[in-house]
Amino acid sequence: IATGTGDLAIAMAKRVDRTQILGIDLSEEMLAVARRKVQRQGLEERIMLEKGDAENLTMVSDGSIDIATVAFGVRNFENMERGLSEIYRTLKPNGKLIVLEFSIPRNRFIRWIYSQYSHRLMPRIGYMISKDREAYTYLPESVEEFPSPERFSDILLSVGFRSVKRRSQSFGIAYIYEAVK
Repeated sequence: IATGTGDLAIAMAKRVDRTQILGIDLSEEMLAVARRKVQRQGLEERIMLEKGDAENLTMVSDGSIDIATVAFGVRNFENMERGLSEIYRTLKPNGKLIVLEFSIPRNRFIRWIYSQYSHRLMPRIGYMISKDREAYTYLPESVEEFPSPERFSDILLSVGFRSVKRRSQSFGIAYIYEAVK
């Protein structure tokens, strides 16, 4: 879900033999980039790419997916609970959801460094490169609006997942969540 330019799908296909991967994203432009990458890697037989919305996965049957992944995309779901419920619907019994998502570091010193970087330095560098300041102010704002690790775990449980685990990455700048249907 939120496959973007396909990097995670390609990495998964290279790591696990005989796996069929479906990458879904809202952006046709991102999918076009992903399609070119998949073709260059010779993975067209194993990676299918579809335009779609995480909150309405009509192309995926109930209980048909072994593992669903979302890397830095859940915070962009318009309705988080709806998107997570839809993913839950598509998973087989005992299927797994793995989410990688940004978070606000808890350590005050790391949080201060992270805040300085994300609110001051990143927007300036991003603007110098792309001339689009808004794109680089959206990221820290969306991270701040995302639920705490505890609250996100509670949301996963509330939509039906069980056995929710979370692991802090990079001093709490990101978390990996694993939930089982």
